[in-house]
Amino acid sequence: MHRYAQRGRERVGTGAELAFDALYTAHAADLVRQTYLLTGHRQLARRAVDHAFHQAWQRWPEVAVDRDPAGWVRAAAYEYALSPWHRLGRARRRRPAGRGPGQALLTALLSLPESYRRALLLHDGVGLGLPETAAETEASTAATANRLMHARAAVAGRLPELREAPPARRAAVLRRMLGEQAATQHVRTQPAASVRAGSERRTRLWTRASYGLVGLFAVAALLATVLDAAW
Repeated sequence: MHRYAQRGRERVGTGAELAFDALYTAHAADLVRQTYLLTGHRQLARRAVDHAFHQAWQRWPEVAVDRDPAGWVRAAAYEYALSPWHRLGRARRRRPAGRGPGQALLTALLSLPESYRRALLLHDGVGLGLPETAAETEASTAATANRLMHARAAVAGRLPELREAPPARRAAVLRRMLGEQAATQHVRTQPAASVRAGSERRTRLWTRASYGLVGLFAVAALLATVLDAAW
């Protein structure tokens, strides 16, 4: 793919690059904040978002025509962050004991089952509707509504401000609390061009590794044939 068209001394990105850069600039920092609320780990949140955008650039023709490219990246980041390997890693590391309403909210979120936490963040944090939340979590609308109800009740049991709110207002209060907690996270993102370059570099490395494995299998098969003939 031709990466840049030259106009005098100014380099102008291709349409795909400009579209990707706009998506990254608009959503990367907020997605890191959301993923932090999902996991309670800043470094894992950054890695998950980087991984998701690397995947998005590798599969840009698919992502570009998706009805919700930001949702595509978000789902990839959440899946990476909640993978069993990372869950085991988080269990081995002790979380710092913090204080204050922000830490209380984070502790309450992390006490939820992952499926409940994810649904709660998507619906009450990101602001997705119930059908969209159900689709992104691959659950039925009824199951998602049930998860949201139980998740809000569990979080309210740990947070006086939410517990004292009328049940009909809890979603709005929780949305405000989640937004305020996310805003406290100071996020520095890479330039979008660096993310694209990193994705392309990974693709080249995987391609070379794949060719190397094919070569090894070919040599092994040849040796096996020679040995069989010798016997």
